[in-house]
Amino acid sequence: MILSFFSSRGWESWDIEHRPLIPEGMPVLVDDDLRFEDGPAAPRATAVVNRWLRELPASGAPAPSSWENYARVVKEWMEFLSVHGVGLFDSRVRLKAGLSRYAEHRAAGPLKARFAATTWGQHMSILSLFYRWAMNEEYATAEPFTYRAARALFAGTGREVKVNLAVRRTPKPHVTVKYLEPDFTDLFRKGLRGLAPDGSQDTGFHGRELTRNAAVGDHALATGMRLQEFTYLLPWEIPALPPEPTAVPIPFPVPAGITKGKKFRTTWTSYEALAGLHDYLDLDRAATTEGSLWRPPRRWGEPLMVSEPDARGGLINGVRRPWDSLTPAERRRLVAPEGGSCLLAVKNGGGPFTAWATVFERTSDRIRARFEPRFPHVWPHRCRHTFSMRTLEYLVTGHYRQAAKLVRDTDADAALVFYLSKADPLLVLRDLLGHSTVLTTEKYLNPRELHQTGEKPQVAWSQRDTEGLRSLYELAVRAGVLPR
Repeated sequence: MILSFFSSRGWESWDIEHRPLIPEGMPVLVDDDLRFEDGPAAPRATAVVNRWLRELPASGAPAPSSWENYARVVKEWMEFLSVHGVGLFDSRVRLKAGLSRYAEHRAAGPLKARFAATTWGQHMSILSLFYRWAMNEEYATAEPFTYRAARALFAGTGREVKVNLAVRRTPKPHVTVKYLEPDFTDLFRKGLRGLAPDGSQDTGFHGRELTRNAAVGDHALATGMRLQEFTYLLPWEIPALPPEPTAVPIPFPVPAGITKGKKFRTTWTSYEALAGLHDYLDLDRAATTEGSLWRPPRRWGEPLMVSEPDARGGLINGVRRPWDSLTPAERRRLVAPEGGSCLLAVKNGGGPFTAWATVFERTSDRIRARFEPRFPHVWPHRCRHTFSMRTLEYLVTGHYRQAAKLVRDTDADAALVFYLSKADPLLVLRDLLGHSTVLTTEKYLNPRELHQTGEKPQVAWSQRDTEGLRSLYELAVRAGVLPR
């Protein structure tokens, strides 16, 4: 089975009257014989899956990365069933037998085929969504899953839910953590700067672009932005630095074009992190991009030449467009007026730099090998969880309320003062992270397994780490932020 991605480029030559309704970048499954149907009979299973995929943007999954993930999950399931002679829409008895064999394959099969419990749970959730859709559309008469009724409780309000029994159990909350403790956060920030734990220069490391790495790393920790969000920021979207240092959070708008689900939101950052970004923009980045002749590779598409940029938008190939309307793929093709890429972070030569997962992983590997064996693997989303835990702690303990009081005493922004002083901490965090529901935010605050691929080993944590988390949880319970 082939997984391809739709592009309407050149559709005028396809001998069709109108442009296809298929979204750009939509995954398309094709059988090896390159056919979607067998005469006037019912469409093949791949054609049914393709229809389900095309409806995802209107069914609560607007992000292209989600489309690809959903397509790969169903593709792997179909290929496994095919090897055993089971159809995608077979009888319930045969589908349940196939699911049982698939569960064993993913839990104890070949090493490359094994899934962690969280990855398996994600796959079962996606397949459950597909089969419910297929049964509603009368493509399927049965599904392989069995459910039990349960009651979910949040903030004293309960609702009935169905629990998929195929999902494997996950570790208890105290087993693993997914954020950096303050001392580990400090180690990580110093590692990005090429420093040893005592703040001196790490003589055994000769890295490049340390100012860039430090500025963007601090920004990720201070804002809780997703990898895509901070990777595809433009220099003109960085807020102005306040005239004086402040302990109050500084609002940081996140453009809709790069957020998950294309939902605009405002998070916040610290004065120190924002100052680091401005220092990088004014010095290192300016020196790297000045006079750069960089142009995007042909496979990315034609260059998008920018002129007359300001905080809201600019002329792109002569047409005025707002920044928040640009997708990550379009932003990667932008060429700045002075030369070089328009992305916030650039590499030598002025091209865009996007390999943040590699930078963070190599930094954590170096810290673990040279200074602290307990230091965990750090990937970009771990910074987001670190922001969540630190922000909740500040909200619950009154850190921001005290800072807001100092601001109020100097007649600063009254709206922000009121927001910090009166709003529910968990709802504040929900809005900063851009979650649709506070239930998702709650999951960020539980130290359970986050590994999606099963490739990263768990890290042994000290008794101090566990006790610190328990103390924070009890503090949040007493404050009424989390249910007991």
